[in-house]
Amino acid sequence: MCILARVPIPPLLDELLRAHGPTGHEHLAHDVVRKALEGVAEVETDAIGNLVARRAGDAGAPKLALFAHLDVVGLAVSHIGDDGLLSVHTLAPWRAPVAYGQRVEIRATSGTVPGVVGRRSADAEKVEWNELYVDIGVRSGAEARELVAPGDPMVAVAPPVELAAGRVSSRSLDNRAGVYVGLEVFRRLDGAGIAFVAASHEELGGQGARVAAHMLRPEVAVALDVTYATDSSGGDAHEAGDHRLGGGPAIFRGPTVHPRVFELLVEAAQAESIEHTVETGSTTATDADSVFASRAGIPAGVVSIPLRNMHSPIEIIELADLEACIRLLVGFARLLEPGANYAR
Repeated sequence: MCILARVPIPPLLDELLRAHGPTGHEHLAHDVVRKALEGVAEVETDAIGNLVARRAGDAGAPKLALFAHLDVVGLAVSHIGDDGLLSVHTLAPWRAPVAYGQRVEIRATSGTVPGVVGRRSADAEKVEWNELYVDIGVRSGAEARELVAPGDPMVAVAPPVELAAGRVSSRSLDNRAGVYVGLEVFRRLDGAGIAFVAASHEELGGQGARVAAHMLRPEVAVALDVTYATDSSGGDAHEAGDHRLGGGPAIFRGPTVHPRVFELLVEAAQAESIEHTVETGSTTATDADSVFASRAGIPAGVVSIPLRNMHSPIEIIELADLEACIRLLVGFARLLEPGANYAR
């Protein structure tokens, strides 16, 4: 009988997944990223919430910038009723039926406040956001206002779980898995000229990446993200290619990806014998769409990790795909020639 062993979750990935930080509140996860870069890089933040790491002593535009968005899906308190129940609004695209019945943790000035997502109606019809509320267990609105305030952010309580076959389920794999890959690539590339951006506001259209790209002006950029796995009901191979857990990185090809960057990524995958797939589309729906159009244009690429159950507390990835992405990007970085001409 074959027993599929569980693979330990890397400690850094575990910390990233447990950190708070929905869209607009990325700073709540900054300490985990800073700790990972301690003694490795100079770190700075900006007004929009990006955390940018560069090699000590680096000057001028980096040869390569890696972008991985730090924000995750979440909610915020929109109203505190006299009954003590909290109305909420989304901070990023999140389906109401997925949120219903979840435990949440609210980050308030009073500390972390636990709650559960309930529903005002027992109707069996489709669940809508205006029917949902968060119950923190208080008896009245006055008690609730002592603990939380309008605008306080919250995320689902869904810590990492080691599954069989080296797979992991957790909240926030979109896109803390990409952040983990970026940090590992940055740490393994010991040369200068590399920047890493833990970007903010990706779920609102890549605003953080646009700001960071404008500041860094890299010669080449790669966005690290997740994509819909097609070996479950969440993805359709007919739409953008067949991307399965364990199938390695998905390398994007389309109008907002520079063809030479795509070619070099594929070349690096082939040189390292890394199994990979090609994802296609008119836009990437990642930070690359913002970076590509920054200033006079930045040659950009996208490397994504297949993910099941996108934007839910039970997202699933395969750890082997993370290591494959890391190896791919390290190999890609070593193929880049400083000052190369990407004009078309």
